Amino acid sequence: MKIVIGGAGEVGFHLAKWLSKEMQDVTVIDTDKDKLHVIESNLDVLVHRGDITSFDSLRAIKIDQADIFITVTQLQNTNLTSALIAKKMGAKRTIARITNPEFLRRENAVPVQRIGIDVLISPEQLAATEIHQLVEESAFNTTHAFANGELKLFGTVLDKDCKVLEKQVREVIDVSKQEPYFMPIAIIRTTDRGMHETIIPRGDTVYKLNDQVYFIALKHATAEIYNILGKKQEFYKNVIVLGGGSIGKKTVSLLKQSKHNVKLIEKDRNKAFDLADELSDILIINGDGRDGDLLEEEGITNADAFIAVTGSSETNIMSCLLAKSKGVKKTIALVENMDYIHLSQEIGISAFINKKLLAADSIFRYIRQGDVLDVTGLSDVDAEVMEFKVDEFSPVANKTLKEIKLPKESIVGGIVRKNEGIIPTADFRIQNGDHVVVFVQPSAIAKIGKFFQ
Repeated sequence: MKIVIGGAGEVGFHLAKWLSKEMQDVTVIDTDKDKLHVIESNLDVLVHRGDITSFDSLRAIKIDQADIFITVTQLQNTNLTSALIAKKMGAKRTIARITNPEFLRRENAVPVQRIGIDVLISPEQLAATEIHQLVEESAFNTTHAFANGELKLFGTVLDKDCKVLEKQVREVIDVSKQEPYFMPIAIIRTTDRGMHETIIPRGDTVYKLNDQVYFIALKHATAEIYNILGKKQEFYKNVIVLGGGSIGKKTVSLLKQSKHNVKLIEKDRNKAFDLADELSDILIINGDGRDGDLLEEEGITNADAFIAVTGSSETNIMSCLLAKSKGVKKTIALVENMDYIHLSQEIGISAFINKKLLAADSIFRYIRQGDVLDVTGLSDVDAEVMEFKVDEFSPVANKTLKEIKLPKESIVGGIVRKNEGIIPTADFRIQNGDHVVVFVQPSAIAKIGKFFQ
């Protein structure tokens, strides 16, 4: 498959990195030679220096032969224009990154498709939705639903209250006594040298304090997951949001719809007044979220959750740390630098959100065709969780997991059969029509795809 990526920023780099590992024919086009040099030096892809809205530049990279053109610069108008031009010049499918969520409204879908853009991705919309889900699930720092919610992905850090500490996976999930309702698919553990190692859990794997663990669970098993974690699911009634940009506005609207009491803090005075007019049912406060006295005045000690989504990663991190020191139960920070993702566990912030990573993961769902129904990346590990659909000609059809012998860099976390979630054991036999959720590391992605072709 020939894929052209317009934009060599973090989203473009992340996309190119993953697609190159799958041996796709990838070309990245941008005007910034330094960014292109970084990509060319680190990835097995082609680069071209040029303007993605230029007919000549697109001809030079043979855009008419492209199966997919993905435009992910930070400029919405550039993305929309380049996608339109690429489509008219022969690109089979176009995907554009946008910032204005009104393009995503159902009534606007037909006009957008008519002008030649197949898929629109809004990182801001994705970030707000992710934040809302994290507030709803009090104990988790990662959530994702597969197969219409029949299976759920949960991520959390094991603290001193967790009931599974120092126990083996097989001790916690005794398949001889009951049908399992969850399965650990990955553990991120900090070594003595401060490095992060990824462990694919097996029966004899032991849960350790401060492990970041990812589970696949049945949709009705949330209460049981909370129980083994030694926690109770809480409703975070009082929420403070810092930053009145597009993510902040969308986040407070979602939280308000879910019956949370929400306050929004915005530093810019004029913007704060505009927000007060636009969001009449939400309390808008003009002030600096890094000001401890201001937070005290606005009831930070009574807040259950604090969400920082300003344009500054440093401001978001510092304000979340301040909120944490005041006793706030859950803190969520928006960060631009993906390198910060690994820090959340160490410094005590509940979750980091990176909108560029969310955008790249969302785009993957449209790139991967055929039997791949869904895919999500894990923010702090170089791996993916993928949902495949099995047909009668798939190599895995009518075979047990034990017989299939998937690569050691992967593990099956769950199956959905006839709209019912199942946590499979080694003797489980996969059938035509099953949806299979698999955790897979980069080195095995191409191999895994062949099992489900």
